[in-house]
Amino acid sequence: MSEAMNPKYKRVLLKLSGEALAAGGKGILNYDFVNEICMTIKKCTEMGVQVGIVVGAGNIWRGRMGTKMDRTRADHMGMLATVINSLALQDALEQIGVDTRVLTAIEMKECAEPYIRNKAVSHLEKGRVCIFGCGIGSPFFSTDTAAVLRAVEINADIVLLAKNVDGVYTADPKLHPDAKKLAQINYRDILSHGLNALDSTATSLSMDNNLPILLFGLDDPNNIIRAIMGETIGTIVNGKEE
Repeated sequence: MSEAMNPKYKRVLLKLSGEALAAGGKGILNYDFVNEICMTIKKCTEMGVQVGIVVGAGNIWRGRMGTKMDRTRADHMGMLATVINSLALQDALEQIGVDTRVLTAIEMKECAEPYIRNKAVSHLEKGRVCIFGCGIGSPFFSTDTAAVLRAVEINADIVLLAKNVDGVYTADPKLHPDAKKLAQINYRDILSHGLNALDSTATSLSMDNNLPILLFGLDDPNNIIRAIMGETIGTIVNGKEE
């Protein structure tokens, strides 16, 4: 591997937005875009990067959509929806030759392995991509929080939060055109200013474990490689003061 292609991060947790997987397509998945993402992930593994993935399910179901339902049951539906996306990613990755395992926090052994931390680390060390489904297996927690928890458990260097926004802004840019994108922000500032780009539980867990989060847009899948190489994109959330 040439020095120019030496990645900054050796083990990453990539959080993919479920909504992003459907962007521009018909139905719950844009297969062409999913394939682009998976080709990019393959390039990362070819650079020697160990990749864990948590995928959301906003393209299918979010617990808060069940406004007239019991919240626990609605959240369980969302967890199951993440498995649909996880299996779709696994299929796309394996079709291009990437050895992949889906591990779920809720046991469904007919289609995925149960999540066991040591087993996940073993897969990563063997060069396999690990996709973690069902969030953390409990209601009331977002997949962003699941991403941070799994990252801490597998000793990832960073959480790469790929969303349909390209960073953290001083305000909602859709409502405030003059809002400015921040290159870096402290965990405590995310919490104190109530910024919605990252939920408070995920932020607190990252802060407690000094785990950086890089939030960037997934409009261009190559942003994943740029992030791993340490290029300046999106917004880095860490414990540093500006």
